[in-house]
Amino acid sequence: MNQIIMIILISLLVLVHEIGHFFAARLCNVRVTRFGIGMPIGPSWKLFKINHTTFYIHAFLFGGYVSFADDEKNFQNENNNSNNQDEDEILPKDSDELYENKSIAQKLFIVSAGVIMNIIFAIVLVMFCALYFQKLPTSNQNIFVDSFSSKITSNAQKEGVLKGDKILKINNENINNLYQLTFFAKNSKIFDDYAQKDLIEKNLKELKKLNPEIKNEIEKNTTIKLPKPFIENPLKVNKNVLVGLEKYKKDGIKLNENQIDLRNKIYNKSTVTFDKNISIDDLAYALSDTYKPLNITVLRNNKEITIKNIKVEKEGLLGILLKIEDVYAPTKTPKDIVFKSFDYIYTTTTTMLYSLWQLITGKVSASDMHGVIAVVKVGGDIIASKGMLNGILLTAMISINLAIMNFLPIPALDGGHVMFLIIEKITGKKPSKELSEKITNFFFFLLIILMVSICYNDIFALVTKKF
Repeated sequence: MNQIIMIILISLLVLVHEIGHFFAARLCNVRVTRFGIGMPIGPSWKLFKINHTTFYIHAFLFGGYVSFADDEKNFQNENNNSNNQDEDEILPKDSDELYENKSIAQKLFIVSAGVIMNIIFAIVLVMFCALYFQKLPTSNQNIFVDSFSSKITSNAQKEGVLKGDKILKINNENINNLYQLTFFAKNSKIFDDYAQKDLIEKNLKELKKLNPEIKNEIEKNTTIKLPKPFIENPLKVNKNVLVGLEKYKKDGIKLNENQIDLRNKIYNKSTVTFDKNISIDDLAYALSDTYKPLNITVLRNNKEITIKNIKVEKEGLLGILLKIEDVYAPTKTPKDIVFKSFDYIYTTTTTMLYSLWQLITGKVSASDMHGVIAVVKVGGDIIASKGMLNGILLTAMISINLAIMNFLPIPALDGGHVMFLIIEKITGKKPSKELSEKITNFFFFLLIILMVSICYNDIFALVTKKF
C-alpha cells in the first residue's frame, strides 16, 4: 500500500509539471489540444474535452505531455484510422494561437513553466509538513547502544562500550547518523583485500629479520616464522564520503588472488610451512591485510570517553544493537515554518546539485544511478518506517530533482528547448525545424537508453537486496 502511495505521489509530480506548461500556454493564448497523464505506450483512454483540450490517461503512468495545435497535424498523420474528429484543431499557419508564432520570451515562459511549478509544489509540500506536523527532520540522528549481539563480531563490549552510551565520534569524525557508523564498521573490518604500502615494507623487513636465511623466494616445505600482525592505520575519509556525496575509494594496494589465499592460510599463526614455493613479497602483502582499528568516542554520564582499538571481524559489524532517534527541528511559529522550510529546501537542493556534479565528473559511478522503481521501493519503506511526514518530504525532494534534471541543457528536455531559444535570441537565427527534430530525436533515443539502464540498476538492486 505504501508503494502504491509513492506511485500516486510521483504521478502527481508529473501532473503538476504538465499543468505548469498548460497554464503558461493558456496565459500566452496558445491553443492546447491534448493533455496526457502518462506516456502513450500501451492502452490509452480519452477522458473528456474542455474547450479545445482533450484529456487522456495512459496505462504507462510515469510521464505526461501537453500538446499544442502546432502538433495536431502530426497526430492526424499518425492516426490514419481516426475519424478526423480533431481536424478543427488544425489552425492556419499565421494563427496567433500557435506556439511557433509567439515571441521568444513567451516561449521561454511556456517551456520553463513545468520546472517552475515543480519548484513551487516542492515549497508548498515542505511548508505544509512544517505547518501540519510542526517539525521538519534534520540529517542528524542520535545513536545509542541498546544491547549487544549474542554473535560476537567485534571486541567493542570487551574494550568497554556500555549499554546506554551515546556514540558521538569514530576516529575523531562526528557520527551524525547510522549510515556513517555502518560505513566506518564496514570499511575497517579485518581483511578488506587491500594492504598499505608502509605496512608491506615493515612486514618485509620483519620477515627477513626473523628468517635471515630466506632471500626472495621461500622454498617448498620450509618453515617460516611470522611477525606479530601489525595494525593498519585508522580509516580516514573526507566529509563528502561520509554524507554519501562521493564514492569511497579504498586506500592501499589491492591483493591478488594468490596473496589473498596466503593471507587466509597464515591467519592467527606464528609459524607456517608451505607446500609450494612462495615469494617473500607475496607473503609480506598477505601479512599486511589486517584491520583498521576504530576509536569510538561515546557520551556517558555527561562525559566524553574514547574507547580505542576496537577490532571489527570479517562481517563488518560491531555486534551492537542500536537505538536510533531521528533529530527534528521544531516549526511551531510562522517564522519557523517559513525559514526552516526554506533552509530544508536549500540544504537538500545543494546536496542534489553536488551529487549531480559528482556524477558528471565521474566521482560517482553511473551504476549508482537509480530511478522510479528504486524511488517507489525506498519511498514505500520510508512511509512504512517513518510515516507520511518523511514520505511527503521525499516527494518534495523528487519534485525539485525533477525540476533540476528537466532543466539540463539536453535536447528532448525542457532545458534543451530553452537552450535552442537562447541560441535563437543571441544569433537572431532560428535553427531549421528539420535539424532541431533530428537533434531532439537523437537525444531522446539516448534518454531512452539511459532510462533502460537505470531500470536495470533498480531491478538488480532489488534482486540483490541492495535496498
